[in-house]
Amino acid sequence: MMTSFLVRCAIVLSCLSVAAGCLAHAQQQPANPAPAVLTDVSVQPPAKADATGAVTGASAAAPTAEAGAKGGKAVATGLDELSPLGMFLKADIVVKAVMIALALASVASWTILIAKSIEFSVLRRGLSGALRKLTAAKSLAEAQLALGKGKNVGSVLLQAAIAEARLSAGLASDEGIKERAASSFSEIVRAEARRVRTGMGLLATVGAISPFVGLFGTVWGIMNSFIGISKSQTTNLAVVAPGIAEALLATAIGLAAAIPAVIIYNHFSRVTKGYLELVNRASGATGRLLSRDLDRSHVSVHARAAE
Repeated sequence: MMTSFLVRCAIVLSCLSVAAGCLAHAQQQPANPAPAVLTDVSVQPPAKADATGAVTGASAAAPTAEAGAKGGKAVATGLDELSPLGMFLKADIVVKAVMIALALASVASWTILIAKSIEFSVLRRGLSGALRKLTAAKSLAEAQLALGKGKNVGSVLLQAAIAEARLSAGLASDEGIKERAASSFSEIVRAEARRVRTGMGLLATVGAISPFVGLFGTVWGIMNSFIGISKSQTTNLAVVAPGIAEALLATAIGLAAAIPAVIIYNHFSRVTKGYLELVNRASGATGRLLSRDLDRSHVSVHARAAE
């Protein structure tokens, strides 16, 4: 399950990387390239022209080359300003705060993915081994020897069953013992469920509100862009485009934070469900061991009474 999830994540990230590369390549192409300096052979001075003509031709070509260099520098400056980093640096303080918050939320989502993947791997391995030992044991004492001093939930269930059997020693009602043990098992299972769901609330929050937080940054940025248009009294696209691009960057970051968070949340919801099924199986195995011990105790009492 984890392998298939990582493969899907890799495919999604690859598609996003390709899209980002295409966008960056498109941004690097100037919208209005500087016209090439064409040299007309017919207007060049003849080979045997005098020194004055040669100097005149060279001086005419120099301003053209200088203008081309200035145009290229202007295009390069505009491309730098429309890069993601340039747009972030030029954005309003509110839009910057929104972008930083969304970036931190995305980092938190990926941190939870790594941490909980390791956690569930360790928990499932330990509980699977404990469940095999509980199933193979014939009594609570034998299961205790097999598990030793383990720290998984199977050992906790076993200790609860042994403690209830000791506290209820001498009582005639086996059903009461089983009922109290089942109540203890239910509390342990619920506590384990709460523990393994730690971090899921953050994933759900990031996945739910990140698009709206990014949209807030976009609306704020576009509002500032329209205010700047009214002050400059121009509708030139070169004046309007940078502000709108900065605003739309906030929405893009919001989606980049929300989509992985939702995928990670759904993945861990399935993993948590599978793990809790193992916990319930361990609870049932422990309850069966307690029931067998109670039956054996009654058989031994009846045997001694018969003697």
